[in-house]
Amino acid sequence: MTKPRGAIAAGHPKTAEAGIEMLRLGGNAFDAAVAAVLASCVAEPMLSSLAGGGFLLAHTQDDHTILFDFFTQTPRQKKIEPIDFYPVDVNFGSVIQQFHIGLGSMAVPGTIGGMCHVHARLGRLPFSVVAEPAIHYARTGVEVNNFQAYCFKILTPILLASEAARKIYAPNGISPQSGEQLRLPELADTLTYLAAKGTNEFYKGDIAHQLVNDCQAQGGYLTLADLENYQVIERQPLAMPYRGNIVLTNPPPSSGGILIAFALALLSKVDLAQIEFGTAEHLCILGNVMRLTNLARKDGYDSYATDIAERFLAPEFLAEYDRHFSFVNTPVNKWGSTTHISVIDREGNAASVTTSNGEGSSYIIPGTGVMINNMLGEADLHPHGFHQWQENVRISSMMAPTLILDRHHQLEIVLGSGGSNRIRTAILQVISNLLDFKMPVDLAVGSPRVHWEDEVFNIEPGLERLTIARSVFPFNGQIELWEQQNMFFGGVHAVTQNSNRELAGAGDRRRGGAIGVLKGGDREQG
Repeated sequence: MTKPRGAIAAGHPKTAEAGIEMLRLGGNAFDAAVAAVLASCVAEPMLSSLAGGGFLLAHTQDDHTILFDFFTQTPRQKKIEPIDFYPVDVNFGSVIQQFHIGLGSMAVPGTIGGMCHVHARLGRLPFSVVAEPAIHYARTGVEVNNFQAYCFKILTPILLASEAARKIYAPNGISPQSGEQLRLPELADTLTYLAAKGTNEFYKGDIAHQLVNDCQAQGGYLTLADLENYQVIERQPLAMPYRGNIVLTNPPPSSGGILIAFALALLSKVDLAQIEFGTAEHLCILGNVMRLTNLARKDGYDSYATDIAERFLAPEFLAEYDRHFSFVNTPVNKWGSTTHISVIDREGNAASVTTSNGEGSSYIIPGTGVMINNMLGEADLHPHGFHQWQENVRISSMMAPTLILDRHHQLEIVLGSGGSNRIRTAILQVISNLLDFKMPVDLAVGSPRVHWEDEVFNIEPGLERLTIARSVFPFNGQIELWEQQNMFFGGVHAVTQNSNRELAGAGDRRRGGAIGVLKGGDREQG
């Protein structure tokens, strides 16, 4: 049997297709990941943007692992004068959620700089080749699928908030519908230009000057110094053992990876192999781990403190929460505008990359088709209040691209998720499904999930026959039984590799996920 040349899991079939095309052309996992991220800016435009931010966790064939931090940065200074920063109400049907947009919601963007940096460090094919699928999709059009149509519908108030956004995404006052072709010719031209000229044009050239001029004239924070001084940061991943495996994930100052590590440390105290998946006992354990992790975050986590990983994961700190492994008392953000890509190639290279544009600020740099992020307007990222951010620092994120090595330190699993605060609980559960319950990757990703937050225990269908009595769940919070699987519970896209170097993948159906597998010279996609 011919072994696969590579596999990719992503949030859209065209995103996955772009990555597979790079592998077919002889590129490696990093070419595939960069091509897929660029393609996601076209195929998943409300989740990903050249002017958003994210993280890429790379594992090379010679066993080096690097976390590339290209997340958004706070501006170098604040303004006293009026800021263009205002709320919009987004209707989810069951709840109305408020987001903040405008030029004053924009943080220093990192995605395009990050992609060029990763490609220059680890890619093989010319960048013009890597950018070509995204350029082609933007110019000729991508068919809007059901999930992307849902994203457009939910975020219509943001698409209608500026004339430039309306012109591209809602020229008739209606967001793109499922089955329609979405064409982004200005974005195609911008990608072509940046592929030829390099990212200096975005951070120092005409594009930068246009963005800064508008910010200074219309109430944004960004200055030319913010853009010119932006740097992609290479970090040492956070590593922790779990069931004999090594879990590698996003380190501080981001929060998601260390909170997953904390939860895994608690979960490791329980022999889940002796417990049936989906039983009351299993759900109690998961909910308890999530509750205690939230408490620990409130009690002892500071993204910017020195040696926070060592102190937060220290045995004596964990012991305080081990003693309380039972339910006691402990507004849910239903969105989570994030997407993820996982790639493995046959040479042993792997990339796990998560990107986001927030909800988007509604501001589009004139003539470029590029919507800037609204990361300064994300309540989850600024728990102390808007405009209270520290100047010139990386914003702390829940994104947690993750790799898992087996007992022999061979690459085994690549995964990550979108979903705001549910990123860490979604990844936690899929890791447990794979390593504790020995599920195949498609079942591990597709199985029902739970999420505990602010005294609400959310449970997906598939577990609804469970008898949930207060004698089993002795806490005073609310139990929310969902009628169907939902993007609320994240979007884990994962690929796996066994000891025979056979590849498998799963795209999370909650977020329109897709996989691509290249076998020999042929492509299989699902």
